[in-house]
Amino acid sequence: MATLTGKKVAILTENGFEEVELTSPKKALEEAGARVDIVSPQKGKVKAWNHDHWSIELPVDVNLDKADPADYDALVVPGGVINPDQMRANKQCVEFAQQFLEAGKPVAAICHGPQLLIETGLLEGRKLTSYKSIRTDLENAGAHWVDMEVVTDNGLVTSRSPEDLPAFNKKMVEEIREGKHSPVAHTPTPSH
Repeated sequence: MATLTGKKVAILTENGFEEVELTSPKKALEEAGARVDIVSPQKGKVKAWNHDHWSIELPVDVNLDKADPADYDALVVPGGVINPDQMRANKQCVEFAQQFLEAGKPVAAICHGPQLLIETGLLEGRKLTSYKSIRTDLENAGAHWVDMEVVTDNGLVTSRSPEDLPAFNKKMVEEIREGKHSPVAHTPTPSH
């Protein structure tokens, strides 16, 4: 059912994303009629990780230097251990994600993907889930972490692992179909 016809979605990723956490949401979005761009700081191609080894390479549709959040209706952040860790250290990746949250556009992040969102400073009071190993990081960022297959909070969709992909994909498509939610105000992180 093409419920997302006319919608454009960015999948922000670095090398080392968990393969199925990008390919499964991308397929679900395209089947729903959305146009999907893989956006990355990498030029040309981005390389996947599959459980315990490097796997497929996918073409980068738009280099992060040329990507404008205003061109997209929603953002997807795949997990993997390497991918979010690289992105959270990249100011451009953080700012790209931050603009979606500030505009109230749907953001879907799975597994370790929410690590990138921590750096935006916009998770205070938000309810979400993730891979269990980053629970403390998210709670320290002010988020309310819960152990559920999919959690939605004002357009922010999160899930724990690849096992949750069916629920994650369904909820992600619903939230993108609904469109913009309430914008999130940036609260500066207190310095310690």
